[in-house]
Amino acid sequence: MSRRVSLPGASELFGGAAPKQTRPEKRTTTDGPPAASVRSRTAVVDDRKSSGRVRHDTKITVYVTEEELLGLEQTRLALRAEHGLSADRGRIVREAIDVLLADFVDHGPDSVLVRRLKASE
Repeated sequence: MSRRVSLPGASELFGGAAPKQTRPEKRTTTDGPPAASVRSRTAVVDDRKSSGRVRHDTKITVYVTEEELLGLEQTRLALRAEHGLSADRGRIVREAIDVLLADFVDHGPDSVLVRRLKASE
């Protein structure tokens, strides 16, 4: 008789696989009115909210300058001290991405993202 104990796998312990996240749709060009082109551009981010405090399965690495990191940390501390909000740097970055994408959806070529990218060329 074997003394080995059979243990459940990680998927059984942690409730199975994580929910699938939707992938962005490929961009298509249209010759229709501006609303049609805005809709194709916005199909990915319409009615989207920041993911907030959930487990994230996808990771990217972003390199920032010391000044950008310091600004992010100062913002985190100001949110806590002045507004009573506790947020880690990742959460702040996800919220900033959500705001930037929403602005791009709403304003397209006049968005903050387009203006800043053009200015940096």
